[in-house]
Amino acid sequence: MIEVEVHNSLRAFLRECKETYWPHHLTMARLVARALRLERSALIQVGAPTSANVRYRLSYLAPALMWSGPVIVVATEATQQRLLKVEIPQLQGWLSTEKEIVVGDALPDPNFSGLLITSPSSWLSDRVACREAHRIACREADRFTTQTKFGHGIPTILDGVDDLETWTRQQLTATITPSDWEELIQAFPHRIEAIRDARVQLTKEIFQHPANPYECYLLESTEKQILSHLFAVLCLDQEDSAKFSGLPASWQIFWQRFTTPGQMYWAQIARNQGLFTVYCGPIEVATTLKPIWLEQPVVLIGGALELEAEAPIYRQQLGLGDLTCLKFSLDRHSELIQLYVPDSFPLPNTPQFQAALLQEIRRLLVISTVVEGLTVLLVSDVPLKAQVGAEIAAEFGSRVQVEKTCLDDNGILVTGWEFWLEHQDVLPAPHLLLIATLPIPSLENPLVAGRVADYKQQRQDWFRLYLLPEALNVLQRAIAPVRTTQGVVALLDSRTIHRSYGQQVLTALSPFARINYIDPNLFSLES
Repeated sequence: MIEVEVHNSLRAFLRECKETYWPHHLTMARLVARALRLERSALIQVGAPTSANVRYRLSYLAPALMWSGPVIVVATEATQQRLLKVEIPQLQGWLSTEKEIVVGDALPDPNFSGLLITSPSSWLSDRVACREAHRIACREADRFTTQTKFGHGIPTILDGVDDLETWTRQQLTATITPSDWEELIQAFPHRIEAIRDARVQLTKEIFQHPANPYECYLLESTEKQILSHLFAVLCLDQEDSAKFSGLPASWQIFWQRFTTPGQMYWAQIARNQGLFTVYCGPIEVATTLKPIWLEQPVVLIGGALELEAEAPIYRQQLGLGDLTCLKFSLDRHSELIQLYVPDSFPLPNTPQFQAALLQEIRRLLVISTVVEGLTVLLVSDVPLKAQVGAEIAAEFGSRVQVEKTCLDDNGILVTGWEFWLEHQDVLPAPHLLLIATLPIPSLENPLVAGRVADYKQQRQDWFRLYLLPEALNVLQRAIAPVRTTQGVVALLDSRTIHRSYGQQVLTALSPFARINYIDPNLFSLES
């Protein structure tokens, strides 16, 4: 069986290599090989976020290269470059395989039997378009005859599915930008007054929303009615009002999403320029993804998707049915962090929190000067982040930067979660990561509030099913670089201790050695 062949070949390869490789290679390789042979889907959590843990990829490449039929690997461009320049050449040279490797957005030909590497957007675009064609045709007989770029029934490995929901939501979100209005006027010059009136009315309504840090606002019924009325006027010029063949492409896509149930509508504004962009996207993606998983066997590989190996919440959000689930744990010897969580610290929503936070930051920065390296201060609240940056810069000078990547060797980076997650791969691993508050999505963000409202409407536990899993996922990603240096993580959100979900937070941070006081020798011991 291929499981035995893959196990023996990969084991020999790992023994020959002088580098220290991931300890779970053989187990994961056998599972992937089994999935290929039995055409049974699998969900694998490799323990650490996939952006930080690159070692596991040999585990799915070995069976993919040894499999006799075609295999598709879906990965980001950064991952593709590493596969093509590092792992695939290493393995092909050892295995002496001549399997064809192709990078593209479609199968080269129907008889292709090699390894196709493609991007998440290309693969999802084809799968979603395929499902839309099935929905419109409404004929089950068309299910396997519809032409697709990636065929039917070809085993597919999706690497980095921590972001799969985000990728899908981006794929399904329609956008109307300021330039799209000009394009609409060119397509309907005789309706210029109606188009301009609609744009003026929308501008007036949208800019009446009070300012918030996100500059993002859910569309109210009045604003949606303006768009509906505009489409109704344009519909009078169409022979087939259902197709809107005369509309520019962006407006056609937007109209299709606009009239689809289960959508959320919002606007993003550039207040200084007086411009806005309108979005229409799904509240949940499970409905769209669920039939896609039936088209081919899939192996989904993520980092730390959920605390449980079966990942019930993740599977529900992605529409995943019955499949083999496996989760690998982190190594306590090489990936342990030192976790500082003070027992008595003001709650984030109290007046005392800000002063206590600044005082604790100063104490940690002073005792950490005994070692060189990057320090990261994670502050999610936008006004507080600016104030922390100003206060700390007044004492520590140019070492302090707010959301910049050009840093000194002993730099202090003050940042929000989004910036840190986006740039942590290009920055050195910090020896101290200080977290002001847990990354629980804020209900002040209209997009978060919109999804929470949907959970409430369905009488579901919106905190346990949405906010908490999101927070734990972001938290595990954020601390991943610190594990490589076995550095210090200071978590100053006392909800970790005083709330019922605190134990889940600590479980997500495991493995760690915890202290509840600042030891003057903390960083000396680390060095």
